[in-house]
Amino acid sequence: MIDRKIKMQDIFAALTALLKEHGDIDVVREAAAFAAWKKVAGESLSEHTSPVAFTENKLTIAVADRTWQRNLKGLSAEMIFRINSTMGSSFVKFIEFTIDKSVVQDVKTPDAERAGFELKVLYEITDRLKESADIIQDGEMRRKFLLAAGSCLAREKRMGDAR
Repeated sequence: MIDRKIKMQDIFAALTALLKEHGDIDVVREAAAFAAWKKVAGESLSEHTSPVAFTENKLTIAVADRTWQRNLKGLSAEMIFRINSTMGSSFVKFIEFTIDKSVVQDVKTPDAERAGFELKVLYEITDRLKESADIIQDGEMRRKFLLAAGSCLAREKRMGDAR
């Protein structure tokens, strides 16, 4: 347990360094916010939530229904504090909980669907972003960061195509 805790501290120290170096890139900030949410939310809460956007210091989290929205809204100040403590700065100022059951269910997709999704999302990653992510020593955390960044890029692309 102690080794895992030390490893997570190292990972988030690397994310903080990545933000300091590349914090002007929207996708980097969003991916870091998503990773911080998942760490703070923990495994059980992450099954019922999904980060969907981070803009202007506002983290948007999808939840399945009004009950989750109401309960988490009451915890948002604590969650903001924990996220900012994790990242070492006043990174998140506000958390908005939106009801979107389909997004939350996408988190629970079967392995085959998830693998296809990951391939599609990783295709969006730029060489510069890959190089920047190399600062994250832990391979699994680096993969999660790149998946979050790729997901953001894919969403931006879809929203641009919809216009």
